[in-house]
Amino acid sequence: MRLLHTSDWHLGRSFHRESLLPAQAAFADHLVETVRSERVDVVLVAGDVYDRALPPVDAVALFDETLRRLRGLGVDTVIISGNHDSPVRLGFGAGLMDRIHLRTDPHQAWSPVVVNDVAFYGIPYLEPELVRTPWNLPERTHTAAMTHVMDRVRSDDAAPAKVVLAHAFVTGGAASDSERDITVGGVAHVPVRVFDGAGYVALGHLHGRQTMSETVRYSGSPIAYSFSEADHVKGSWLVELGGPVDFVPAPVPRPLTRLRGRLDDLLALPPSDHWIQATLTDPVRPKAAMERLRARFPHTVDLQFAPDDVPEAAPARPRLAGRPEIDVALDFVREVRGEAADPDERRILEEAAMACRIRETMA
Repeated sequence: MRLLHTSDWHLGRSFHRESLLPAQAAFADHLVETVRSERVDVVLVAGDVYDRALPPVDAVALFDETLRRLRGLGVDTVIISGNHDSPVRLGFGAGLMDRIHLRTDPHQAWSPVVVNDVAFYGIPYLEPELVRTPWNLPERTHTAAMTHVMDRVRSDDAAPAKVVLAHAFVTGGAASDSERDITVGGVAHVPVRVFDGAGYVALGHLHGRQTMSETVRYSGSPIAYSFSEADHVKGSWLVELGGPVDFVPAPVPRPLTRLRGRLDDLLALPPSDHWIQATLTDPVRPKAAMERLRARFPHTVDLQFAPDDVPEAAPARPRLAGRPEIDVALDFVREVRGEAADPDERRILEEAAMACRIRETMA
């Protein structure tokens, strides 16, 4: 049996306020074509289908279209909810869909979907606080919750081969900046040994592909969602159950590049259509830095400032109470930029301060 393991689509997510829906649609095309060309039997989606509990309409439409296309190929698709998903919204109509198997209820995690004598156990994201009492857990941790489910899975004789989908932070995994913290409700990490006994474990939550053991893997997200993922190779695991496991790279909609240096040095570099994160090291914050960078690199989306020569001790901040608003604003400009506001900037700040004062008077 051939499986395709993917996760963390985060449909509806933006990248520094830039829409990623076209890139996500391109991944959906790639996914469907991979399923067709590689003769995949079952697609595994290990959580975080959407980026938030109430996803935008166009994200729902893309998910619906993708499921229709997979169903049209005659494959089964097993999907679990992640910590970004709403279990209720994602799981709506789960019992009415043919060949689309949604697992969003923790209390159904040990009830498998059986396809050709292989049992697929979908373990949605488990919030320890919500399952501790009904499951009589000894402690409020993710390990306790996952152990409870896996003990039930191991004791189930539904099929000779078992595949598990889970959305969790397995100990030893490398995190990215784009993942939401799941420590609320208990200790987050789950030891890899908890999954002993499964023929394959398709993990979701961490956005980089990772091999925790020969049978326990993260596919990672199909698209980079932060500059910390600039060096990631995105894609899906193609799994021959009981046989080889290969990685299928996904298309890269727009590469990510980090630049660091003084503004004039960066502007001397060749133009690029990559997403750009620029860290300026000029001793004084340059004026109109973002505008100048975007003229050279149109897709600059993140600007940082880290001057090379930082004084050992920052000067004492000026007193604020009782001072005129314009003086406070001008001091702020001088502090963050390293030089005083020019006459035009001072005039704009004075007009803004006066407008605020008039508004407060008339309120």
